[in-house]
Amino acid sequence: MPTIDDPILAEDMEIPHAPSPYLGKVLRAGDHLKISAYWFATNFLWGALLVIMLPGEIKKMVPYDRITAIGLLTGLGAFAALVVPLVVGALSDRCASPWGRRRPYITFGVGVNVIGLGLMCAAFVFSKPLPPSGSHNYWGTVFFFLQNPTFLLYTFAYLVVQLGNNIASAAYSGVIPDLVEHEYRGLASGYMALMTQLGTLFGAVGCGKLLEGQPETLKYAVLAIALVGVALVTILGIKETPLETRPPKIHWPTYASSLWIDPKKYPDFAWVWITRALVMLGFYSVLPFINYYFVDVIGIEKPDGPASELIGLLLIASSVSGIYGGVLSDRIGRKKVVYIANVMIAAISLSFIFCRSIPQVLVAGIIFGLGFGAYTSVDWALGTDVLPSKKHAGKEMAVWHIAMTLPQAIAAPFAGELISRFGKTVTHGAEGDIIHYTIPGYSAVFILCAVCFALGAFLLKNVRSVR
Repeated sequence: MPTIDDPILAEDMEIPHAPSPYLGKVLRAGDHLKISAYWFATNFLWGALLVIMLPGEIKKMVPYDRITAIGLLTGLGAFAALVVPLVVGALSDRCASPWGRRRPYITFGVGVNVIGLGLMCAAFVFSKPLPPSGSHNYWGTVFFFLQNPTFLLYTFAYLVVQLGNNIASAAYSGVIPDLVEHEYRGLASGYMALMTQLGTLFGAVGCGKLLEGQPETLKYAVLAIALVGVALVTILGIKETPLETRPPKIHWPTYASSLWIDPKKYPDFAWVWITRALVMLGFYSVLPFINYYFVDVIGIEKPDGPASELIGLLLIASSVSGIYGGVLSDRIGRKKVVYIANVMIAAISLSFIFCRSIPQVLVAGIIFGLGFGAYTSVDWALGTDVLPSKKHAGKEMAVWHIAMTLPQAIAAPFAGELISRFGKTVTHGAEGDIIHYTIPGYSAVFILCAVCFALGAFLLKNVRSVR
């Protein structure tokens, strides 16, 4: 039985309670939209940046080694998403600003994010295509990238974007628990899910279809304006109760040790964490390379439109199955939904190997979206079902979140190296060299994805406390 001297509980007791200014009030649709608007802003950013802009810019900057370059960037960015929330979440818990605990960090993070976008734009505008690295191994190619000042600036700028976005998002994650009473949190989470889907959809489709062929400076301007404009709806629209007293400084070794959840004591949490990590490992092995898949496998030299269509259809399908998947899991059990969903997405992952036209890819994407939406509908519920302690749910959900961010840091560089291992072809044309990576490389990645998805379902059988 923990006592008051327990370091985790003692640390929690140091944080004074700040009652919600909405306590006892019925939140209207407008209130929920103000609270969840930031989620649209950040997902608009990543929908445009990850799916459309980053692949297109890397293709122009590093035409001969684009797979390795985007894998490296995605992996480095994921480390920021892994570390920053653990630090900023604890700092924002203790923020005694008159403006509240979360909004100062959200505002600062958005500002840093915009600076990063400006640096990325400048680095791309002044860049020149790099020649072939001449190296036949991953680290030799990476070392070649790091010798180029423009690519270094672009990488640094991307990490600034990640830093700012994760500062804001980590603080924002505490908004709903702070402001929304328990009986309204389901509805608030529904608004957040809606803003997530719409933000990603508008970001990917907007940059892929509406801004296709436009100057990169315009695209970055649209991103910055959308991010700031919509984030301000949350920053200026919500109310926070400031802490009355400033909490003591964090004892970081104690805080770090409190994040460890012993898998021997809590095996169900450990197994659910592992299965989620496997699914995310499979998903993020493919996502950064969707744009290039259209180029190298389907044979489309301008893939922004098809890539945005694929992501759009996938999101719509996952939204539909997400609604019904959650309801179904309450009736037949969460594990059965995961078994069905993961088998579906594992099989469809293999089908992408044989697709050779846009309609085939879009049909496969819709089916994949249905399966993935069903999985994500019970993913959060599974995590909350097996938490070791409801009192320390904030910390434990931060550990749970690592099961999504850590695979991102590993998957993209590994998948990029795997695709590169199978070689590439160079065709000399009148307008310059045309570089294509081989179909077997992409096939190997899709096989890896299928294995990860299938293992994510199979190992879930070890969870005993969830049906």
